[in-house]
Amino acid sequence: MEKIIERGKTEDNGVEKSKSLIIVEIIEYMTNAVVTKTIIRKSTGNISAMSFDSGEGLTEKTSPFDTFAQIIEGQATIVIDKEAHLLLSGQGIIIPAHSPNYIKPNGRFKMILTVIKSGYE
Repeated sequence: MEKIIERGKTEDNGVEKSKSLIIVEIIEYMTNAVVTKTIIRKSTGNISAMSFDSGEGLTEKTSPFDTFAQIIEGQATIVIDKEAHLLLSGQGIIIPAHSPNYIKPNGRFKMILTVIKSGYE
C-alpha cells in the first residue's frame, strides 16, 4: 500500500485539512446510539458524518436551513412533510428549510448531513 503523506492542520473536531478522507471509515457504530462527527463547521453551514445503530433514528424536527442528507452505508427512510423516502447507499436528498422531517431506522446505517445557512436570516 502506498504511504500517504499527512499534512495540514488539525481542526478542533479532529479532521485534518488537506488530507484525503474515506468518510465511511471516520465514524464507527456504537451500540444503541447515534454518533455524530463534525467534519467542518462554519458560520455558513456544517458538514457532519453520522452513524446509527439498528433501531436508532432521529425524532421529528424542523430546521430554518436547507439540509442535504446522503446515505454512505446501509439504508434509511427519511420522512419529509409526512412523505417517506427510502434512500440506499450512495443516494441523497435535499430536506427543504422549514419542512418537518425525521429519520426512521432500517438497520445500521451511516450518512453525511450538510447544512447550508447562507441566504437565510
